Amino acid sequence: MRNYALILALSFLTLGTACSQKKDGLATAKAQAATTPGGAAKAYPTAQPMTNKADEFAVRKTEAEWRKQLTPEQFNVLREQGTERAFANKYNDNHEKGVYYCAGCDNKLFDSATKFESGTGWPSFFAPATAASVKVQQDNSYGMSRDEIVCAKCGGHIGHVFDDGPKPTGQRYCMNSAAMTFKKQ
Repeated sequence: MRNYALILALSFLTLGTACSQKKDGLATAKAQAATTPGGAAKAYPTAQPMTNKADEFAVRKTEAEWRKQLTPEQFNVLREQGTERAFANKYNDNHEKGVYYCAGCDNKLFDSATKFESGTGWPSFFAPATAASVKVQQDNSYGMSRDEIVCAKCGGHIGHVFDDGPKPTGQRYCMNSAAMTFKKQ
């Protein structure tokens, strides 16, 4: 029982910091200096803020309908704000050209042209595919303050965005593979 509690505590700490910003002062300073967005960033779409209105998302289903449509892992990530394991997910090492879509509603989320190697173990992008792809809201879970990214069409949780990404935007959209499907171009 004692080992189980230790494993559970370590798992919580690992998931709690999953896809979070680097807290090391030197690393953060270097990342911010290297990723200050320039004028070219304006050419890329950004996540739109959530309005929290009842009719905000075009696709609305009951929990039973989502459970029937999605795999257990997809349901956990998209509908329960879960996080998949780092380095053990479908699209972290995907280098093919194509488009990533929401696994819940097939909304276009990200283009492979904006994907980059973040070293976090999750697929990362520096910009969404369109201004209507994703929405952002504050997430204060696990004692951290982060910006959650959801699908703009169904409201499914996809991941988080941080200000330590590469140029031109300086953004790192750290996403869960389970929340997406990929179609080659």
